This record gives sequence, structure tokens and C-alpha cells, in this order.
Amino acid sequence: MAQVNIEFAGETLALRGSGMLYWPRRRMLVVSDLHLGKSERIARRGGTLLPPFDTAETLDRLAEELTQTAPENVLCLGDSFDDLAAAEAIKDEVKHRLAPLQAGRRWIWAEGNHDPGPVDIGGTHVAEFTDGPLSFRHIATATGAGEISGHYHPKVRIKLQRGALVRPCFVFDNTRLILPAFGAYTGGLWVTDPAIAQLFGAQAKVVLTGKTPHLFPCPRA
Repeated sequence: MAQVNIEFAGETLALRGSGMLYWPRRRMLVVSDLHLGKSERIARRGGTLLPPFDTAETLDRLAEELTQTAPENVLCLGDSFDDLAAAEAIKDEVKHRLAPLQAGRRWIWAEGNHDPGPVDIGGTHVAEFTDGPLSFRHIATATGAGEISGHYHPKVRIKLQRGALVRPCFVFDNTRLILPAFGAYTGGLWVTDPAIAQLFGAQAKVVLTGKTPHLFPCPRA
């Protein structure tokens, strides 16, 4: 998978076309918003029935990224499950798939607003995680220097001479970085939405996901 390398808080980070972040110096792979079990949660709450393949598809793509990057550490940046009931409903399936992926690695689950508590699937559960100059949490804070988060599922529309590119994206400036959602059935919020735009300065940039990730200035509302 192709990637765009950036300098952030004095560290070189790889923003991968998959939507994952790789920190080479720590051999750490970071992923946000897996939302495992989303189809189960929607069906349970009487919503539109979706094909129940989102968990398998998301874990397949996660496994591929682990093969390509061979990290020693994996950090899941919150909302790994769509809610705690979904976590319980699909726990055995996820444990079976994750066990060989977790073997020999440090695996860290950060809490999100959808999964604000530990799930018995291996690894370590934390509210937030700090390593060197970088602070990792699910939702961006008001100040957050060197902060990496998720939650907002950012997406962007880039106008081109012939049409436009519309994709999930990373968005970052000198202070903070937000990852796109990785889960198969996750939607997105435009980077021009005030909830995201107010977090970033005028020099913010985006990296579009896909087979060939692209770096652009962040569009402003």
C-alpha cells in the first residue's frame, strides 16, 4: 500500500493509503474507528438490514496492513466496536481472527465514545496513550499539541480540472492529526464542517486515502 510521509511533532509518520498511520521509529501501526459489529448493531436497533460482512472485511484489511508493515505495536484509536453490545455479540468471532494477529505484538485498545470500556479480546485497554512527543486519544482536545486522534471520520472533496476526488482522508496541521475511519461501513464528515474545521489552522493539509494517496491543502468552508 502506498503512503505519504510527513513530519509531525518532530517525528516522521507514514500516512498510508489504507487509512492507517505507521510510526517507523516505534514500529507502531495506528488505526481508528474500526466500528466492528456495525451491521449487528443496526439490525438489533431495527434499522436497515446490511450484509453482515463488515467485521470480516475490516479484519481482512487490517490483517493485510499488518502483513505489509510488520509492526511490533498496534494501537486502535477508539470506536473499535460499534457499541459494547455489538462487542459481546461478535466477541468470539473477533477473538478467533485477532489472536494470530496479536501474537508477539503489543496491542493497545484506546477507549472511544462507542466502546467506553474494556472488551475481553486480548491486549491492553487505556483511556489515552502517550509516547514521546505524541499523544493519542479518540477525540481531539482543545489544545492538543502533538495530538493524534480519530472520531470524526474526515472525508474531503478535491476539485480537479476534470471532475473531483471524494475520499476519506487524514487531516493535519502543526498541532494535531486526525485519522480517517477504517471500518467497512463507516460514513464520513466533510473536513469543511465546523466540527473539524475549527480544530485546524489555515496551513492544514489533507492526505486522501486510496491506492495512490494524495497530499493537498485542506479546503476551507
